[in-house]
Amino acid sequence: QRMGTSASSSSVSKTGFPIVGAESIMCAKAHGTCPSPVQADLRWNCDRKTADNICCFNRHYAEYSGYWKKTSFYQEMNASTQEITFYDSVTGKPLFIAPRERTAQEFIKESEAHGWPSFRDAEVVWENVRCLQNGEAVSVDGTHLGHNLPDRRGNRYCINLVSVAGRPAPAPPPPP
Repeated sequence: QRMGTSASSSSVSKTGFPIVGAESIMCAKAHGTCPSPVQADLRWNCDRKTADNICCFNRHYAEYSGYWKKTSFYQEMNASTQEITFYDSVTGKPLFIAPRERTAQEFIKESEAHGWPSFRDAEVVWENVRCLQNGEAVSVDGTHLGHNLPDRRGNRYCINLVSVAGRPAPAPPPPP
């Protein structure tokens, strides 16, 4: 399914977000736009083949609307009393932490209304996420995440669950 972008997707809000990245982030790498395939054991029973296609070989399309509700993520978020960290399905870097500045029920309600997990500026790990001029949301390593589709409340990052279903990257070894 194709996700559209609005004319205002690339405009930076008064808060200074989104952080705009260069198109070169999405240049060809070892595995499409990614340095490697997606992780073998994605969270929430997300489909690896779908994830690899969307994350690494795609710039415009998305998992189908409501996919996230058919995974175990929906039940986990619904039952959660704490923030959940969403990791890049390729690199394992943290990309989003939600819910922040709202309840889990508010996160779910907004995501249900739009068909995909929907994050706000306060929930983005800006060290690892950029938006391109056309509104495409990507990881700094080249993983396609989704799109910024601003609404009356500000930036809204409509993100494919398969793109953020990774497991945390292992900690680097201590220096010798």
